[in-house]
Amino acid sequence: MSFKIVILGSGRGSNAKAILEAEATGQLGEASTVAILSDKKEAPILDLAKQFGKSAHSIPCNPKKARLNPEETEAFLKIIQELNPDLVVLAGFMKIIDPQFIESLDGKIINLHPSLLPCFPGINSIENAFNFPVKITGCTVHWVIPKIDAGKIIDQKAVIIEPNDTLESLSVKVHAAEHLLLPDVIRRLSTGAIPFSK
Repeated sequence: MSFKIVILGSGRGSNAKAILEAEATGQLGEASTVAILSDKKEAPILDLAKQFGKSAHSIPCNPKKARLNPEETEAFLKIIQELNPDLVVLAGFMKIIDPQFIESLDGKIINLHPSLLPCFPGINSIENAFNFPVKITGCTVHWVIPKIDAGKIIDQKAVIIEPNDTLESLSVKVHAAEHLLLPDVIRRLSTGAIPFSK
């Protein structure tokens, strides 16, 4: 039985690509991607969807606002509810979603964050970890709740910050860890190895 996922992203879609490649090679468990949605009409993630034969939708949003407004929220929800996914995956989605969004989808939303939460929530997490400096950072997949980057942690992957690391090299390492962690969490959710426990 298929486990349907919808991916939301705003940029180039490197994590979406990792998910789609895992799916294409049979490493995503029961999960199948039914659509990719973006808040930007020209986002490369939408081209990626087409390359993998997936449905792509853009809902142009106000680029000056960090949070989705009620009309934008309604537009996203309309498409997602029509697709009826088992899971919504925020993968580089740079808009803040409101409680209505989360509650309308029964909390079945996960987010990927580039730090070991609860350390360095919010933006510029890799840079903040590099400059702090800590010795270990990484990435986290967590359930989405109204408070930003504060939902229950599902899993994490650690990345050691070496003495010779630059911000650029550390970013590459964290993104590589993300590309392993996120598809694996989706696989385990799809097979029931990770329970839906928000």
